Amino acid sequence: MSKSRLSAKKLALTAVLMAMNIIMSMSIFSIPVPGGHMYLNDLIICTAAILLDPFCAFMVGGVGAFIGDMLFYPAPMFVSLVSHGLQAVVISLCTRRLIKDKPAPSSVIGAVFGLIVSVVGYTLGRAFVYSTPEYAILKLPFQIMQTTVGSALALLLCWKCGLVKIFEKQFNKI
Repeated sequence: MSKSRLSAKKLALTAVLMAMNIIMSMSIFSIPVPGGHMYLNDLIICTAAILLDPFCAFMVGGVGAFIGDMLFYPAPMFVSLVSHGLQAVVISLCTRRLIKDKPAPSSVIGAVFGLIVSVVGYTLGRAFVYSTPEYAILKLPFQIMQTTVGSALALLLCWKCGLVKIFEKQFNKI
């Protein structure tokens, strides 16, 4: 990793957020929709991506979603690894590097790019995994809604509810 080292606190936070992502992959925390479920783990993925560096964000988003799928519904686990992993990295990089000294607007832009990465990744992945573009298209509106709701809630939680300020007190920088 670059300048920042993985401290025990940062490692613990990454592990807790990864566990939350895995838990949010359970059907108990989902909303039934035609053709499956809409999960709420995008909230955790986007929050982690705003707070953490790209490597830790990938661990929470990609690896956490992979493990959740592996435990509860293994067919799309590699799709989740790539789609949610890239989504988290994009949001994290944008938050830190897009507009210097303006992480809030940068994270909004990152959330939009992350939404696009996740939706395109899942749509292509589902078409490949299930060998039918029709299934992917059926799930497309719900994937867009899932990612949009998760991203919007994460942005509100981080910037309007002050989670970033709490994080910065504990870790000195975003």
